[in-house]
Amino acid sequence: MSERNEKVANHIKELTAEFLGRESNRTSLVTVTSASCSPDLKRATVFITVMPVSKEKAALEFAKRKRPELREFLKKTMTTKNIPFIDIAIDLGEKHRQKIDELLREK
Repeated sequence: MSERNEKVANHIKELTAEFLGRESNRTSLVTVTSASCSPDLKRATVFITVMPVSKEKAALEFAKRKRPELREFLKKTMTTKNIPFIDIAIDLGEKHRQKIDELLREK
């Protein structure tokens, strides 16, 4: 990933975290863990984790529903010429890491 690409991804990650923190209804804890951008910066994927896990599906649907408003927020706060299309996904890597930690603690 290029340095510019990384900077844009980090900026999107921080702004998405701020946006979701403001918009969420506090029934679950949504954490933005990372973001990645396509090489042409036209698409970005934001990865989230949700606590408790039982609220994961609802939180993901909520975040996806809020994408148009998130995009408007990014337009106002980002200085880049083009704002990428944002997709939101559950961070499976983080989920797997937590499961491994849980298994290690059981021993």
